[in-house]
Amino acid sequence: MLRVVYANVLAERVGDENGIRAREWRDAMAAHGGLCKTLRAQRQAGQLAFMDLPNDQATPAAIEAFAGRVQGRFRHVVQIGIGGSALGASALYTALGCPMSCRAGRTGGGAAKRPGPLPPCLHVLDNVDPEETRALLATIDPRETLFHVVTKSGETVETIATFLVCLQALRDRVGRDWKSHLVFSTDPEKGFLRRLARKEKIEAFAIPPGVGGRFSVLSPAGLVPAALAGIDIRRLLAGADRMESVCSRTRAEDNPAFVAALIHYLLDTKRGKTMAVFMPYARSLRDIADWFVQLWAESLGKRLSLADKVVHAGQTPIRALGATDQHSVVQLFAEGPNNKMFVFVEVERFRGDVEIPPLFPDDETTGFLGNQTLGRLLNAEKRGTEVALTDAGRPSYTLRLSTISPETVGELLYFLEVQTAFAGMLYGVNAFDQPGVEAGKKAAFALLGRKGYGDLRRTIERRFGEGGRHVVD
Repeated sequence: MLRVVYANVLAERVGDENGIRAREWRDAMAAHGGLCKTLRAQRQAGQLAFMDLPNDQATPAAIEAFAGRVQGRFRHVVQIGIGGSALGASALYTALGCPMSCRAGRTGGGAAKRPGPLPPCLHVLDNVDPEETRALLATIDPRETLFHVVTKSGETVETIATFLVCLQALRDRVGRDWKSHLVFSTDPEKGFLRRLARKEKIEAFAIPPGVGGRFSVLSPAGLVPAALAGIDIRRLLAGADRMESVCSRTRAEDNPAFVAALIHYLLDTKRGKTMAVFMPYARSLRDIADWFVQLWAESLGKRLSLADKVVHAGQTPIRALGATDQHSVVQLFAEGPNNKMFVFVEVERFRGDVEIPPLFPDDETTGFLGNQTLGRLLNAEKRGTEVALTDAGRPSYTLRLSTISPETVGELLYFLEVQTAFAGMLYGVNAFDQPGVEAGKKAAFALLGRKGYGDLRRTIERRFGEGGRHVVD
C-alpha cells in the first residue's frame, strides 16, 4: 500500500517560515475536513466519473479480448494523441512495459524472457513535430504496425493531423487492409473519429463522457496501449480499486489524498511555496512525473474561482528525476529561491537489483561501495537529498511504494488523481476544465484558415503581425 510520509513539511523540521505549524494544521483540518464527505457526495451524484473507472468490468474485458485477437501480429504500436491522450500511455509503458528491450532491438532484457510472442514496442506521437513524425514513419514498417488514435472529442487538431499522415502511409503500404491497422479511443457517440469508426467499421473504444483527458489513464486511452504492450491491466485496476477505498474515507486525517492536497495548499497559500517538484527515485517512474505535471497544472491553474472571482490560482509543477537531477537542479533547489516544495517517490524494493562488486577494497573512493547494491545506493541518495533540503528549510514529503508493479502503479495514479480533485476544492476552482488551453486552440484554428474563424485571424494578424521594427536579424 502506498504511504504518505510527511514529517518534513512541518515547522518543527523546516522552521516556522517554511513549514506548517501544529496549530495551523489542526485548524485547517477542522475547516476543510468536510471536503471528504463533499467529494463522496459529488461522486455519488455522477460528477467525478474518473473515480469509477477501477470498478468497470466490461471495458477491460473488451480491451483484453481485442489485445488477444491481435497478439503476435504487430511489432509496433503507435499511440497518436496529445496531453492526457498520450502522457498516461507513456507513463504506464515506461513503468510496466519493456521500453529498454525495444530500444535494444527487442532481443534482450525482460521482454525476451516472457512466454509467448513478444509484445509490440510502443511509440507515442504526441506532437506535430514534422521531424519526429517523419523519422518514426521511416523507421517502422506500417505493415507491422497498429495505430491507436486517441482523442476524447474525436477532433483534436494535432491528433487528427498526425492521424491523417499515418493513414496515408497505411494506405500506401498496406492497401485495402488498412482498417485492421487502426483502433480508436474516443467519445462514445460524437466526433470525427466516432463517425469514421462507424462508417468504416474500425474497432473503437469509448472514453466515458465525464472523464477528462488528463484523468483518462485508467480508461481505454491508457488501458488499450498497456494491454497491447503486455501489461496486466486487471492488476493495474485492482491497485487503483484498492486505493479508491482508501481515498473514499470521510475522516480527513485518514485520507492520504486529502492530507497530501492540504499540504500543497497550505504551503502554497501560507508559505509561498508556489512550485511543487515531483521527483521519483526510479527511472521507470519518470514519465509518471510528466503525467503528473499536466494533471496538476491544467487542473489547478485557473484565473477564475468557482465564484467567478479573479484568483490566478495554481502551483507550478516541476519534474525532476533522482538521482540524475542531483547533478543538475538540486543546487538551485537547495540554495536558490525558497519557493518550492518537494514530492519524492521512493521504491522500497526494486524488481531487480545489481550488486556492486568489491573491487579496489582498499581505496577510500571505492571500498565502501563493495557488496552494496545500486538500489541501496539510489535510496541512500534520495535520503541524502531529503536531509539536505530539510536542513536548508525546504519542505518535502515522500510517496513510498513497496515495489513497482501493476498494483502499486495503479495505486499511485489513482491517488494523484484524487489528490488533484481535493486540491481543486481547496483552491475553490474547477479542476476539470481548461479554458486557457481552449483559447490557444481557437487562435491556431484561425491562423490555419478554419471556417468560421476569419474575424479572429484578421485580429491576430493586425495585433501581432511580424513584429515590425522589433526584430533582430
